[in-house]
Amino acid sequence: MKNTKKIISLVLAICMLASLAISASAANTVDASGGTGTSSVTLSSTADGSLDGDPSATKMSVVVPTVLPIAVGTDGSVATASDAKIINNSYGAVKVNSVSIEAAQGWSLAAFGSKDTLAHEKVNSNKFGFQLAIGGGAAAATDNKNASKQTLLDTAIEGCYMSGVGDTSANSIGITYDAIVTPISEAVTNTAIASVLFIIAWDAV
Repeated sequence: MKNTKKIISLVLAICMLASLAISASAANTVDASGGTGTSSVTLSSTADGSLDGDPSATKMSVVVPTVLPIAVGTDGSVATASDAKIINNSYGAVKVNSVSIEAAQGWSLAAFGSKDTLAHEKVNSNKFGFQLAIGGGAAAATDNKNASKQTLLDTAIEGCYMSGVGDTSANSIGITYDAIVTPISEAVTNTAIASVLFIIAWDAV
């Protein structure tokens, strides 16, 4: 029994020495003039940027407008906001990957075009056509194929890309939009008639 304990103690001691040897071998020793040593550069992405911090990917932070206001005049003319934009506050580059629009509160989507195309509609038909362009890219508009929900962009196109927050010249993109609306018999204020969904993704390789 005593011999067994001694053997176990000896094995444990050898294991400890072996572990120390492995640790020591991780260091480079240059023992002659002109000799070389190689160091591996390792990367850890951490929440606070410290060497021993919690693992974490780069944080995305993109600001999208909460409202795209439309005002329609008594003659059917439409005014929209001129300062709508998307701002990338992330460190990395991002893109608008897709855009869709869904009608709300009894309204329905119609084909965008001249306001005259809706002039024949009955008053309070609650129809509207919508057009949107991002970052000066090509405009995408609703059609008459689906009255409830439509995809305006199904992939990122020119104008949809933003650089990281460090590049103030390219980390935001403007949104230009327009609409046509059927006549209404009573005044409305800030009534939500649709929601536009922007899908944002990393501009990754």
